Amino acid sequence: MKSDISPSPLSLQRPELLAPAGNWDCAKAAVENGADAIYFGLDRFNARMRAQNFTEADLPQLMTFLHRRGVKGYVTVNTLIFPKELAEAQQYLRTIIAAGVDAVIVQDIGICRLIRHLSPDFPIHASTQMTITSAAGVEFAKSLGCQLVVLARECSLQEINKIQQQIALQETSLPLEVFVHGALCVAYSGQCLTSEALGGRSANRGECAQACRMPYDLIADGEVVNLKERKYLLSPQDLAGLDVLPDLVKSGVTCLKIEGRLKAPEYVANVTRVYRQALDGVMTELERPSNQEHYNLEMAFSRGLYTGWFGGINNQELVHARFGKKRGVYLGEVTRIHNEQVTVKLEAPLKPGDGIVFDCGHPEAKEEGGRVYAVVHKGKETILTFGRNDLNLRRVHIGDRIWKTSDPELDKQLRQSFAGENPQFQRPIDLEIYGEVGQALIAIARDQFGNIVQIESAISLVEAHTKPLDTDRLQEQFGRLGNTPFCLGTLTNHLIGAIMLPVSELNRMRREIVAQLEELRSQPKRWQLLSNISFQDLLPSSSPTSPTSPSSPSSPSSPSLIVLVRNLKQLQAALKAGVETLYCEFEDPRAYREAVQLVRQPRQQSPVPTIWVAPPRINKPGENWILQQIRTCEADGYLIRNYDQLQFFAADRCIGDFSLNVANPLTADYFQQRFGLERLTASYDLNISQLQDLLTSCPPQWFEVTIHQHIPMFHMEHCVFCAFLSTGTDYTNCGRPCEKQEVKLKDRVGTEHVLKADVGCRNTVFNGTAQTGAEYVQRLIELGLRYFRIEFVNETPEQVTKTIHRYRQLLQGEITGSQLWRELKLQNQLGVTRGPMGVSALRS
Repeated sequence: MKSDISPSPLSLQRPELLAPAGNWDCAKAAVENGADAIYFGLDRFNARMRAQNFTEADLPQLMTFLHRRGVKGYVTVNTLIFPKELAEAQQYLRTIIAAGVDAVIVQDIGICRLIRHLSPDFPIHASTQMTITSAAGVEFAKSLGCQLVVLARECSLQEINKIQQQIALQETSLPLEVFVHGALCVAYSGQCLTSEALGGRSANRGECAQACRMPYDLIADGEVVNLKERKYLLSPQDLAGLDVLPDLVKSGVTCLKIEGRLKAPEYVANVTRVYRQALDGVMTELERPSNQEHYNLEMAFSRGLYTGWFGGINNQELVHARFGKKRGVYLGEVTRIHNEQVTVKLEAPLKPGDGIVFDCGHPEAKEEGGRVYAVVHKGKETILTFGRNDLNLRRVHIGDRIWKTSDPELDKQLRQSFAGENPQFQRPIDLEIYGEVGQALIAIARDQFGNIVQIESAISLVEAHTKPLDTDRLQEQFGRLGNTPFCLGTLTNHLIGAIMLPVSELNRMRREIVAQLEELRSQPKRWQLLSNISFQDLLPSSSPTSPTSPSSPSSPSSPSLIVLVRNLKQLQAALKAGVETLYCEFEDPRAYREAVQLVRQPRQQSPVPTIWVAPPRINKPGENWILQQIRTCEADGYLIRNYDQLQFFAADRCIGDFSLNVANPLTADYFQQRFGLERLTASYDLNISQLQDLLTSCPPQWFEVTIHQHIPMFHMEHCVFCAFLSTGTDYTNCGRPCEKQEVKLKDRVGTEHVLKADVGCRNTVFNGTAQTGAEYVQRLIELGLRYFRIEFVNETPEQVTKTIHRYRQLLQGEITGSQLWRELKLQNQLGVTRGPMGVSALRS
């Protein structure tokens, strides 16, 4: 397979094709099927800890292999890093930089700072885990020293184009990368706390337990909604950007990324080859993909294929909800079962040896399936026969869907594509040939990365009486590049006169070109790596003379209780309870004005309470009107959730919320010093041991800690209200069921999780079980922490009043954390859990 070298008719930039590699076979599969770059994790700090992954010891050999083949290698360091891990992370990064890796893909803001401190020029790619959805996000990444931004998967083509326009106008342009194929998380990457909340396995630490792929019941106003076979309400179809590839190229994105570091090498080979060929086709003719390409993608891995959010929001299409696992190619429905044979009207090709599964609408149960023994076509119908005792046909029904799950012939072709030692995918080199009688023949060879070699013949050229060296003969001899990483691109003949050179000497020169180019390519990248610096240079000062020390007027001497409410009735209850610091997060920001007026009504309370309001978690292009509307309420300050809000509310009093993912002192210091935030909410990924480490590595008055909440598990563009309580596609035609019905999602163990929509129609699933850090409060107070937050979702005013009273008693030392824990466990119908804060310190 050769790289297409034809020039683009529209002078479009050819995006890099980036493939996943969970192990060596996957790396070879990617390279031999046309990937321009691969991304892979090592054995620590990567978001796919379940992958086989590479080791640090593999790096020199792996990078030599990749570079010799003209392929770049990016290492994922795309998790949050905890305080005690900074020293280990620093050594890890030094190894990566010294090995000549082409870039790292990073989530943690503190780690971006550390990399730039260690090396002024080593490339940093801002991971999709950084939840960048706007020009402000790109600008933020650039300020950190990032050279490329991986946009959130939820960005549509229209939004990608808008971001490109805005960053060009603001002169903050960075190359943009988007996912083009693979599994779609239902939650925004970097904002999913589900695995953490339910099992102490953090998605921000590479331990996602895929709760989105599980079945849920939809409960509206206390009644289970009959959705028939639709149970997988949070499981999106897989992304396939194949059909919008021309539009992606026109948008100017620099890189197209394939998801799948947990997948088999056959998947990597299959999907990489499809997109390599399709992308080359787009660049030459802007042609559309074929049915065969769609078939190959469905056979690679498919929960159903869809263009994701590229075409905008369509809540009826994104999640079909019938299953959450791999299927394959749809073959049709069973029309008859007779004499151990199954009849079907085939909608896709099937041959003996292929594997199928019968789908009776209960994917959670054991399904019948097996290899097809015989395929007999009779008119419009096809009769399938199976091996004796291979499956129980009594469990197969007329009307069952049939899926093709295995194609051994295709798998064999794919395995052959990366088997053996000889290169199978070749990249072009361009040659210029010079010479005249009495001089040496000179061949100058260049590859697409700028490597250049010059080879001279050991024999002088002589006049040719017959068969002089012409362009055809030169192309024939220099084009014999089989079993090398190269193929001949252009050859420019500058020879003067009719001259000749023995074929054996031309062959020697060709071999020398290959050897020297391979040697040049395999040299490790030499990035700057400073030796006499450390992460400790970036640590904040926590000395008593610090202007924000606990003795300063802004820091209370006794613990302060902060209460976040989600409706006006809860706000009134909190005011009556005498709470001095109030946060409001309402579904409709227009209600903030009334909330502010309510708080500022004359009352006996002294001091007057302060009210802070929360903008939505996500901002996309064209949504600043929401922030403008929020500012008109003239609250005392704002909870900052994302990069747009850091910009928009820069002149206002601001507190950083949990969604900023502050997990170590380098990140905390960046937000404090650069943006002047009054406080930061500690990441919800920290357990008590890691939280203590954070508080002892920074001035503790920088932080507030949430000690009681229904943790926001999924935060998603997917609107469950629209998808399953309406026939509409988005907010323009759904009838707004979110404003009329109380909705919960019931999981397999019977817990009912609260579902809320925000002003941007994004949904949050809140854990139905409240969690408390009550038992750790005394320890946190001893460490100097003074700000403690409790949050409510749908609690009644009476519950709000009682809970505030108990936590106030706790902070004042009138009851212990254990007493409060036991009381809450009895008081709340679903009980409370200790949540991630109580997870054992194994991860610290």
